[in-house]
Amino acid sequence: MTFFDLAKERYSERKFSDKAVGKELLDAILETGRIAPTAHNNQPQRIKVLTAAGDLAKVDECTPCRYGAPVVFMVCYDKDVSWKRGFDGEDGGVVDASIVTTHLMLAAQEKGIASCWVMHFDPAKAISLFDLPKNIVPVALLPVGYPAEGSGPSPRHTDRLLLDSILF
Repeated sequence: MTFFDLAKERYSERKFSDKAVGKELLDAILETGRIAPTAHNNQPQRIKVLTAAGDLAKVDECTPCRYGAPVVFMVCYDKDVSWKRGFDGEDGGVVDASIVTTHLMLAAQEKGIASCWVMHFDPAKAISLFDLPKNIVPVALLPVGYPAEGSGPSPRHTDRLLLDSILF
């Protein structure tokens, strides 16, 4: 499969099976987050792998968007490590965590594991419930797992602007 095909076929899964995802498969997916490019190669990404029932219940307190996934990657960055742009001090951590999340989501797709990028969560609640240190900033939740029987992309999945519409 080409990268274009992989990117085109990937969709946000909103109905997961309860089938467990093996550790070897999760580790292979997580390796892509480890090698993802980051600003100045500072590697500020910090990923919390949530699989325990208690942790998944905490995720459910932060967002309605776990969709029954048996695993959630909480993708964060360490603001003490992330690169800051010299011109204005802008923190590159959000961009770095986003690149890492993209790598995780596409690696999962390549291995037959569905995902859904979730930004709709309460970060303050996540920080509190998971007792995150002050320097760790949660950026995205990535529920992952096998798709449930009969699930599929949303009807709007293939709705895309024409290339001319996004270029300026």
